[in-house]
Amino acid sequence: MAAKSNSVRWIIGLGALALVAVLVYSTLQQTRERCEVCVSFKGGTHCATASGSNHDQAVRSAQEIDCQLLSNGRDENMVCLASPPASIRTVK
Repeated sequence: MAAKSNSVRWIIGLGALALVAVLVYSTLQQTRERCEVCVSFKGGTHCATASGSNHDQAVRSAQEIDCQLLSNGRDENMVCLASPPASIRTVK
């Protein structure tokens, strides 16, 4: 009975360790690229830095931050997101 209990504990421990390893790996993969994006909208300019798993996702995340702060309401936010950023800079 004790041997069976120990093997179950090992299996649970290895499963928990595998889960933690997968979570750490996926978290690190999501932040591979980092960009600073500046957006000009309705006379205002804002620059934000964001991370993503690739360049496009990092740019889009930073642009979303900028547009939220520069726009007033959902309609303006959508117009802001549709316009190209004023500048994009890759941050190391």
